[in-house]
Amino acid sequence: MIEKDALISRFVSYVTIDTQSDENSSSTPSTEKQWVLARKLHQELIDLGLSDATIDDNGYIMATLTATVDADIPTIGFIAHYDTTPDFTGTDVKPKIIEKYEGGDIVLNEDLDIILSPDDFDDLLDYKGQTLITTDGTTLLGADDKAGITEIMEAIKYLINHPEIEHGPIRIGFTPDEEIGRGAHKFDVDKFGAEWAYTMDGSQIGELEFENFNAAGVKVFVKGKSVHPGYAKDKLINSIHIAQDFISSLPRLETPEHTSGREGFFHLNGIHGDVEETVLEYILRDHNKEHFEARKEVLNNLALEINSQYGLELVTLEIKDQYFNMREKIEPVMHIVELAEKAMRAVDVKPIIKPIRGGTDGSQLSFMGLPCPNIFAGGHNFHGRFEYVPVESMIKASEVIIKIAELAAKK
Repeated sequence: MIEKDALISRFVSYVTIDTQSDENSSSTPSTEKQWVLARKLHQELIDLGLSDATIDDNGYIMATLTATVDADIPTIGFIAHYDTTPDFTGTDVKPKIIEKYEGGDIVLNEDLDIILSPDDFDDLLDYKGQTLITTDGTTLLGADDKAGITEIMEAIKYLINHPEIEHGPIRIGFTPDEEIGRGAHKFDVDKFGAEWAYTMDGSQIGELEFENFNAAGVKVFVKGKSVHPGYAKDKLINSIHIAQDFISSLPRLETPEHTSGREGFFHLNGIHGDVEETVLEYILRDHNKEHFEARKEVLNNLALEINSQYGLELVTLEIKDQYFNMREKIEPVMHIVELAEKAMRAVDVKPIIKPIRGGTDGSQLSFMGLPCPNIFAGGHNFHGRFEYVPVESMIKASEVIIKIAELAAKK
């Protein structure tokens, strides 16, 4: 159905373009280099014959594949993001293609002794005999989410070349800056004009997700007082020690490395300071909204407790909500999840329905009025040197897109 070599060629052409986003930038896209791939994608959509393909001043790309039937069929959308995470370098990506993976260690970089091993990542063994695309060990790959873009493009190309497949209007959307939480911020839902959509941004084959974390970012500011240590008795207040007390007072097992499924956490992901001031950076995550709010209360109460011990306001918090659990918006329209599940089964993919332990553009879009579950893109070990994607998973993702379009026309 989908041409394997063409899909590989397209994917490689995307991942070799550096599109790392930057959370410290205020522009959209947050980095100038994202425009290189954005303009390429816009032109490719035009070359496919989608004459209404647009790219706006913020790098949001939209296009329409017109319906093949004259009937009242809902407009549906497929969305992916073209930026890559700032967590690990995406400069000078050199993808390696492993044909007929035999199930053992994969030497990513002999000189640096970097090995992708099933001893560390046992999911590799699920793909014995398949074609894997990996990194060379010095960069991430960028399958998050250039695999999703590739799958959408290949599916659209197939539908164009097979007009006998009946489908309604299909909208395509490619966004910047998802990896820094801003992928949906300037997405024009009204312009997109779909009744619902799917982000192609999940991981392993079969993933189908319609619930995600509620999320907040927290900065804890701890004030101190610096005095010459030789004369500091009853005068010096060391903000680092107070910050240490704050950290150790939180539940030690409610952290990412000790939680799974729908369990939430406090995650300390940054700390810097000196005697005068220490700043702690946390992210809060929980699928349950009440538990999410309770986590904020835990931090607020802890700050109050420490301040009361010293009789001074030494600890202050800045809490900013980032996104919410899209389940609230998807449950009233569960037929769109059921449609995706039916499409997967029709192309011999077993659906894996589970909560996302993270966020997705689909969460924000759902709260903006565009219900948007998430479908697998096929990659593993995102955001690091051990990232890989099975080509066969990408092909199946394209087939799922095609089947969703076909089934939606029969509703």
